[in-house]
Amino acid sequence: MNEQRRWLMNSNGNRCRFVMCLVAAFLLAENPAFGAHPLITDDTGTQGKGKTQIELTGRIDQDDEGGVRTEGWEAKAVLTRGLLDPLDLVLEVPYAWIRAKDGETVRRDGFADLLIALKWRFFEQGGLSLAVKPSVTLPTGDEEKGLGNGRASCGVNLITTYAMGPWAFHFNLGATHSDYKLEADREANRDDIWNASLAAEYKLAESWKFVANVGAERNADAASDTPPAFILGGVIWSVSEMLDIDAGVKWGLNGPETDLSFLAGVTFRF
Repeated sequence: MNEQRRWLMNSNGNRCRFVMCLVAAFLLAENPAFGAHPLITDDTGTQGKGKTQIELTGRIDQDDEGGVRTEGWEAKAVLTRGLLDPLDLVLEVPYAWIRAKDGETVRRDGFADLLIALKWRFFEQGGLSLAVKPSVTLPTGDEEKGLGNGRASCGVNLITTYAMGPWAFHFNLGATHSDYKLEADREANRDDIWNASLAAEYKLAESWKFVANVGAERNADAASDTPPAFILGGVIWSVSEMLDIDAGVKWGLNGPETDLSFLAGVTFRF
């Protein structure tokens, strides 16, 4: 997950507030793509009319920057329903627990902002397909705990997939606009963020896929111009047509990105 560094006042009385903002940053800057877990880059695939997919995923994060040690986990439930063959409705509910240490320990946990998205695959020919995915984030998380923006945000993601034999490649280019309720968040963060990422899948056997992912986005921290960047590797085991199990590891390629993340998930289709 990418980091938003919210630099506030340096007095001792504001140390706890500073750490709380780091906690919020640890949660809020996730790339809004939501591809086949553990990938962050999305693909153009849809469920098909009347079909449903449920993803239950978890992630453990570790980061150490500027003397602040941040650890946390996030659990997500993602429901995807096929409205038409090329059109999906997506509902994502995240729950986060985060601990930051800066002389003292600060803990925060709770439900974060709810996300609703539509994915429409509008072009498909041969192995090439294109899709667009607009999304809205609703302010269901507690912004005082750093678990949400306090106001609705929106975004759009353009998705390209090219499949060739055992290989599949996915490219995402997107933008998000965030609005913040708290003045400290408005001062510390940029409103408009771009993101770009590339993923590859290789079908090793009928039930096994190896996946890799790289990406970057504009730094949401107004005090930094360095885009957080990551690399990810993982595996997907298709137990059956209705059940997938996956795992992956994500590394930060520079300071603004979370140092290390471990990801795992299970996907049901019916």
